[in-house]
Amino acid sequence: MNTEQNEFIKFSNAEKLMPQEEVLEVNRDKSSLTIGIPRETSYQENRVPLVPQAVGLLVANGHKVLVESNAGKSAHFSDEEFSEVGAQIIKSNEEVFKANIVIKVAPPSIEEVDLLKSRQTIISSLHITGQSREYFEKLMIKKITALAYGLIKDKTGTVPVIRSMSEIVGTASIFIAAQYLESDEFGKGTLFGGFPGITPTEVVILGSGTVAEYAARAALGLGAVVKVFDNSLYKLRRLQNSLNTRIFTSIIQPKVLLKALKTADVAIGALHTSEGITPCVVTEDMVSQMKFGSVIIDVTIDQGGCFETSKITDHNEPVFKKYDITHYCVPNIASKVPRTASFALSNFLTPLLLKIGEAGGIENKLKTDFGVRQGVYLFNGTLTKPYIGEYFTLPYQDIELLIAAFR
Repeated sequence: MNTEQNEFIKFSNAEKLMPQEEVLEVNRDKSSLTIGIPRETSYQENRVPLVPQAVGLLVANGHKVLVESNAGKSAHFSDEEFSEVGAQIIKSNEEVFKANIVIKVAPPSIEEVDLLKSRQTIISSLHITGQSREYFEKLMIKKITALAYGLIKDKTGTVPVIRSMSEIVGTASIFIAAQYLESDEFGKGTLFGGFPGITPTEVVILGSGTVAEYAARAALGLGAVVKVFDNSLYKLRRLQNSLNTRIFTSIIQPKVLLKALKTADVAIGALHTSEGITPCVVTEDMVSQMKFGSVIIDVTIDQGGCFETSKITDHNEPVFKKYDITHYCVPNIASKVPRTASFALSNFLTPLLLKIGEAGGIENKLKTDFGVRQGVYLFNGTLTKPYIGEYFTLPYQDIELLIAAFR
């Protein structure tokens, strides 16, 4: 064998061009998670992120769950229900915040951020307009990994938590409207629906997304006449296909919309936007021409609202009247049915936590799951969402680069 052949063989071995022994992927060891569920302190937040059945499943898979006493009280889950399935009931929220993964419904307050330890993971919602620069700076200093469950996507590219909450809100909005239509004080004693010999209830819905779809389903199921307005023909067509019926649909033309509002018993604002502020499509003059005793449910009040007359209310005083029209403008409608909403949240978060454990930790899960990575807004203290960085003038980096560099 000459020198050139020797050199070629050395080169081939070094570059693995020659046949090699089969290398099998080694599964990462599962990790046992310690999960903390603190009691919600946000105003009128009645939900709990994990229900007792879910906690029992996590405990059965070797994970430790710490539940602050009375965390599920507002959703009608007792401490006994949690303890019976293996959760540890903790009196002090400081102990709960020592868990390596802390799960909340609302974002942690500044006081709760102070309780977090270095390099913990927190999973919660993210209300950017309700936060401050100090909030993110404190999380960054503690090198926290933070995920917003409302940003996590599934394999189809949809956001399951937002969809499930929208389904609840859409259905609930119809029952809320029915409640106020029946009222002597806020309505005119009208029973929602359609009955032989009686003119059916008319419902106008602004928007054609998930909230609109489930509001329309509930209204149609009770026999109401439904009219849907949106500027997206694609969404309107998709809505009709989903409902499998030819309901009245129209793009938002002021004259057509006003004509529908004049005869409507209920108007629901569901025009959500990704730009943060909902377009106001119903003017004060249009509201003043609606029927006496009709009801407005402005679901998009958290983004400014679709109606010019809307203003934020809460669950203690949910409605006000203007031009004898009842306005319901509570931003957090899902908390009105906290038990149902808690189950919906839990159904999403439980499989996620189990997969994190099977992957050997949150970092390993983020490496392999693109959809979960979309929910990350802080990775080991580094901000990963450009719009947050630009909003608060904070430095940020791309999550894909951070994950690629992480070992």
